[in-house]
Amino acid sequence: MRYFYILGTLFFTVYGQLILKWRLSELKFTLPEGGLVEKLLSLLKLIFDPFIFSGFLSAFIASMFWMAAMTKFEITQAYPFMSLAPAIVFILGVWLLNETFTWGKVVGLVLIMIGVVVTVKY
Repeated sequence: MRYFYILGTLFFTVYGQLILKWRLSELKFTLPEGGLVEKLLSLLKLIFDPFIFSGFLSAFIASMFWMAAMTKFEITQAYPFMSLAPAIVFILGVWLLNETFTWGKVVGLVLIMIGVVVTVKY
């Protein structure tokens, strides 16, 4: 049951990243060329988009799951699992968002997975 908190953290972290990327692509959003204030205002307007708002909400929920996980695990035991997020995002990004697939990325992700196993087991 305690791994449920880590899975919740991963799920909501990955959801938030994917939904933000998808929605920004759908909106064809680019930062304006102006100064920092213009860029910030442009980004703040996006928060009112329901999908983007759900991405921010997802990050908050992921934080709640992470706090729960910290009551059940040592951080050195739990944190390596967060390295699974890039692998999940890669797979879903290629599948759902038509992101670029390269074997170099696959090799890197395999190395991350090996690192997770070694860190958690030993």
